[in-house]
Amino acid sequence: MYSPDLPQLEGRLKVAVEAARQAGEQTLQLYRTNEIGVEHKSDGSPVTRADREAETLLRELISQQYPEDGILGEEFPEKTGTSGYQWILDPIDGTKSFVAGVPLYTTLVAVMRDEAPQIGVIFAPAAGEMVFAERGQGCWHLIDEGQPQRAQVSTVAELKDAVFLTTSVKAFTTRRERDARRVYDDLQTACRITRTWGDAFGYLLVATGRAEVMIDPVMNLWDAAALAPVIEEAGGKFFDWQGKATVHSGETIATNGALAQLVMEIVSAGA
Repeated sequence: MYSPDLPQLEGRLKVAVEAARQAGEQTLQLYRTNEIGVEHKSDGSPVTRADREAETLLRELISQQYPEDGILGEEFPEKTGTSGYQWILDPIDGTKSFVAGVPLYTTLVAVMRDEAPQIGVIFAPAAGEMVFAERGQGCWHLIDEGQPQRAQVSTVAELKDAVFLTTSVKAFTTRRERDARRVYDDLQTACRITRTWGDAFGYLLVATGRAEVMIDPVMNLWDAAALAPVIEEAGGKFFDWQGKATVHSGETIATNGALAQLVMEIVSAGA
């Protein structure tokens, strides 16, 4: 059974869970108002007052406990550290959903060491769900104020029975070095259901056994770092479009354990 008092990675898991919760609940206060303050970055993607305020809170909470750790977040410049640990933050993963009033956005917190994520937290404040994981300690699922329960991917072994998720169909047309749209079409044909319950919420669904395949052709490190420990500690597979287990390729695939090879065959055919 999960115990929040165990010295996981020198206490960082406990801090990551609490920081994600506090920041996510802060975003929820603005989500329920019309004062989210939408602006647009140079790449055209939206950013809100809630993004910036939540990342500020995350940085403050982390720095209070671990001032020598590095921090990389989506909204502010990188803070270098000396401890060997680096926190990777996405205060609102799914800002487009957040702005549109869709309750499937998340707050992501990861802890990396030697360029590899060791801790991952996905908190969906509007949905009232969280999954969190540390290497070797399993993945845990929390609903509202309940007790953490072990998260486990599904045992579905055939694509015809699988739920396939992605963040944006349009994103499959942006990777011009490969036929990404063919990958999407082939997976949609092969799987039972296809939905865009995307961003990190889709990975939460895979980790808790409610979906089997989640794929994104375009990702940043702050989008991906928290996902790998969650998926893998839940018994799933997390890899890039070449089949490499990494969060650094700018693309991600998550599956339950049984379907990884079948999904990779489809992806490789479209490469």
